Amino acid sequence: MHKITVIRGDGVGPEISDATIRVIEATGVKCQWEFTLIGRAAEADYGAPLPAEIIAKIRENGVVLKSPIFIEKMGSKVVIAHNDQTQRVYSNVNSALRLELGAYVNVRPVQGFEGVRAHAPQLDVAVIRELTEDIYSGYEHCVGEDAAEAIKITTRKASERVARFAFEYARRHGRKRVSVIHKANVLQLTDGLFLRTVQGIAQDYPGIKCDDAMIDSCVYQLACQPKGWDVLLLPNQYGDIVSDLCAGLVGSFGLAPGANFGEGIAIFEAAHGAAPDLAGRNKVNPAALILSGAMMLDHLGENGAAQQIRNAVRTVIKEGRTVTPDLGGTAKTTAMTNVIIDHL
Repeated sequence: MHKITVIRGDGVGPEISDATIRVIEATGVKCQWEFTLIGRAAEADYGAPLPAEIIAKIRENGVVLKSPIFIEKMGSKVVIAHNDQTQRVYSNVNSALRLELGAYVNVRPVQGFEGVRAHAPQLDVAVIRELTEDIYSGYEHCVGEDAAEAIKITTRKASERVARFAFEYARRHGRKRVSVIHKANVLQLTDGLFLRTVQGIAQDYPGIKCDDAMIDSCVYQLACQPKGWDVLLLPNQYGDIVSDLCAGLVGSFGLAPGANFGEGIAIFEAAHGAAPDLAGRNKVNPAALILSGAMMLDHLGENGAAQQIRNAVRTVIKEGRTVTPDLGGTAKTTAMTNVIIDHL
């Protein structure tokens, strides 16, 4: 019996989390689901978007299935109070959740699917993104009334940690190449430190090729020559952007699973957002979170069930008869979920 925290999220979140739970249960894997709230729903009940007791509860289980939550554009900061009377301030709830739990790396494996009209159906990459530093670290301030500054942070410790994760990931998944993506010709100290640190770690993995590309060259090549890329290792901001690009190249955000890992914590979530315009309409593609659920089963040692899910999703998408509008079909979320379960 696996004890899993479920964050049903906002917008389309409840629909895709319910679909994912149904698919996982249909494999026969035994799970104890513990539902909790963050974001707006938590603020209504607890007076804070991410209360300390929720963080402690999630940390205790260590495994989270998370649907997307609403993130306000230029919204208020998220303040987390600690028992030692200190406070930490974050730009949004997603960042607060990851960093409070110690998740330091995001993994998004993106593959093309037969049956989907896509710019790059042959794409097969794993985007690995450092989560704790870079320009997304949240250190920004105003300079008078007419200017603002943001601080880009890079440390050897965080770079080494994410680099080793990337090479270990490549080794476990039979991948042969790790490409470091940077802009070290301009950001010579920050991106330069990231690049040099990864190249140093690469010496411990002689069986895996390590090369590098500048971020502008990388996105151009992904658009024009997507075949051949393998593992992409990026600082925080570049990783966020490139993982979304890769989802677009294979045809839909609804096909891009993801996970965040730290010491003793794993958070599995779809790459897309809460999509409030689709909420409650039974039209959202559930595949991204279902595939994230398959990643979660791999993490839990349920590899056979995980592969069953991936095979079923691929079969349903290839057949194309019961897929959601983003994939060119007319099926409802529940109908596509039902057919995925049938194919298990």
